[in-house]
Amino acid sequence: MKLFWSSASPYARKVLACAIAREIDTRIELVPTKVQLSEPALLAVNPLSKIPCLITDDGSSLFDSPVICEYLDSIEDGTLPMFPRSGGPRWRALRQQAMADGILDAAVPLRRALQNPRDVARDAWIARQRSAISRTVDELEKDPPHAAIDIGSIAVACALGYLDFRFGAEPWRPGHPRLNGWFAAFATNPPIARTMPKEIT
Repeated sequence: MKLFWSSASPYARKVLACAIAREIDTRIELVPTKVQLSEPALLAVNPLSKIPCLITDDGSSLFDSPVICEYLDSIEDGTLPMFPRSGGPRWRALRQQAMADGILDAAVPLRRALQNPRDVARDAWIARQRSAISRTVDELEKDPPHAAIDIGSIAVACALGYLDFRFGAEPWRPGHPRLNGWFAAFATNPPIARTMPKEIT
């Protein structure tokens, strides 16, 4: 398998973390990709020109991160399934993934917007994204993920890690002691510790 990937992408980090947790990461060739360059190799397999994008062993291309993570979970020779199969644990994990991805869906474009000239409309949009992030972090504080590694806990860890990485001047930890304590402990797990984001050079 091949994964179009960037160490700075929190969505790609989630995919790689799931692969590490399932102990199938050695089967994946990482293809460093800069989406802003619209690289032909990526466009040939993903018309959206977005990462992550996984090329399976049979040559199929899969995107985006929730789809790829579910595919990786279907590989039978992996260990530690990421998606609980049924009942309350499954819906809890999927809800946490949705909240984490929602944080990123607000934070990733927010970072770009903060680098552009400001006007009234842009400031209002920025305020909405910040509010969405803040409300979701507040919700996670009420019920942090469990210590167990699954799609929910990995997704939340990647989202909080992205806030640390790109929004260090706007720390999320104050007022969120339970979530901070969970994250400090969970981040020591190999899937998260080995995928710390790095600036693209």
